[in-house]
Amino acid sequence: MPMLSDQSPANFNDPLPDRVDVVIIGGGVAGVSTAWFLAKAGVSVLICEKGRVAGEQSSRNWGWVRQQGRDAAELPIMMDSINSWESIAREVGDEIGFSRQGILYLGRNESELAESEKWLDVARPHQLDSRMISAKEVEDLMPDAGGRWKGALYTPSDGRAEPFTAVPAMARHLVQQGVAIRENCAVRSLDVEAGKVSGVITEHGRVRAGSVVCAGGAWSTVFLGNLNVKLPQLTVRSTVARTQPGPDVFSGAAAGGGVAIRRRADGGYTIAPGGLGEHFLAADSFRYFFKYLPVLRRSSRDLHIKTVQQFVADDSLVKRLLPTRHWSPDDTTPFEKNRVLNPNPSPGGVVQMRNQLQKYMPALGEVPFIEAWAGMIDVTPDVVPVMDQVEAYPGLYIATGFSGHGFGFGPGAGRVMANMVLGKQSEYDLKRFRLSRFTDGSKMIPGPGL
Repeated sequence: MPMLSDQSPANFNDPLPDRVDVVIIGGGVAGVSTAWFLAKAGVSVLICEKGRVAGEQSSRNWGWVRQQGRDAAELPIMMDSINSWESIAREVGDEIGFSRQGILYLGRNESELAESEKWLDVARPHQLDSRMISAKEVEDLMPDAGGRWKGALYTPSDGRAEPFTAVPAMARHLVQQGVAIRENCAVRSLDVEAGKVSGVITEHGRVRAGSVVCAGGAWSTVFLGNLNVKLPQLTVRSTVARTQPGPDVFSGAAAGGGVAIRRRADGGYTIAPGGLGEHFLAADSFRYFFKYLPVLRRSSRDLHIKTVQQFVADDSLVKRLLPTRHWSPDDTTPFEKNRVLNPNPSPGGVVQMRNQLQKYMPALGEVPFIEAWAGMIDVTPDVVPVMDQVEAYPGLYIATGFSGHGFGFGPGAGRVMANMVLGKQSEYDLKRFRLSRFTDGSKMIPGPGL
């Protein structure tokens, strides 16, 4: 099951309409989910994807659909999101791969357990079923644990889905409902009249629209920068692997001891090296350095900083990290030069996964990896997304910066964004997700992440 790339065949090639109500830039989980709820409201939608639907982080993530460990502002939206995953799976079918099998944050010692237990203060007001469990209860859930864990934070109602198939399946369903989707179709710029958004200019032509949603993931900062809209967002490479079918260690998802696992529908496991990420230094690293100081201090053990010399051989990273800063609607854009961001996996990350599996989950320690891949995560200074409208461009909305935990959050974010575009009053407090927090002097307080 290879990752989508520039060479993968295009599956969505609808003609460009002259006019729609809403254009969505980006065919990842946030963009497709926004289209899902707009279509339910009877709104005409075009999704423009520069490369492939779910070609980047939306197909490369761990596949966790978790409420556990969420930022306090995210949690009520995530609780809505997991219910939406359930209803989407009923409507679309087995390709979503959704099931509620629970999530564990495993603790090796009292210090790790105490850190997890703090989060229960966030969960309690929402009557979520999260709880601390004992070493014996961990062993009952994971017989392979063998006394390696002192306990865990456990949320039985949390779930999993299949990233490689879920979002494309949603997109195919949307096409049947009349949503237009076009791959290999980069949006070069906005069309603006009388100070308001009037559509987009794509590499294939102009489309009129009253609203535009930028859901471009790791590319959103590049697109918005061309409009002189500043969005501090850095990219972090995360490496993932999958195994061949293996023993039933745990039917849900679990993380601990520097490794994370998730049971797959095919009987194998998706494996990740815990919270390990790699940031490659670029101009934005220095431009936004002080905004990122709080999260850098907190994540210093898990975030590895790499220099230009260490990534120069990876052409896809070079193109993303050193893009053209400004262009006109007639110019070829960075999005056309690199259709799908397809970085090489980290050799060190693969080695870490194998070592930690052998140490902490020995039943999977020798199960062969079928393949390894990497994705570039769009990380904000406080590790929570931006979901907002842009004051300088009435009619432009942003849904980005999901910071490595956007797959599970996607349908909830899509509903938030659809209601925002429709002018409906939000049922959630969205202040935490406003764009202006980066410029109004607000202190950056990192969310829990993962």
